Amino acid sequence: QVQLVESGGGLVQAGGSLRLSCAASGRTFNSYRMGWFRQTPGKEREFVASIRMDGRITYFADSVKGRFTISRDNDKNMVYLQMNSLKPEDTAVYYCALKPIITGDPFTGYDYWGQGTQVTVSS
Repeated sequence: QVQLVESGGGLVQAGGSLRLSCAASGRTFNSYRMGWFRQTPGKEREFVASIRMDGRITYFADSVKGRFTISRDNDKNMVYLQMNSLKPEDTAVYYCALKPIITGDPFTGYDYWGQGTQVTVSS
């Protein structure tokens, strides 16, 4: 099994920044992709960003391009989401996820999920 634990959420004013962290432990895979998703009450979970295991290929939702970056530290089994220029519409519970293969699209097929961390952006 894989355990994913997010941290770093909180309350921030619009225009501010936060960095989310995701600590991974447990089973390892030869190739995989890590992703961040978010969800607000009454809405489906939506893709935010993903990064391939080697860190070379990243994807971002259009709504966060230019403001968010995703990175990883394989030595520490950590994935980070740096969020800048935050907007009230970024308010959501943010989830870290792992996709145990790198084939296919980077938006679906994630089998392992963390518990989520709340991000609230005040106007």
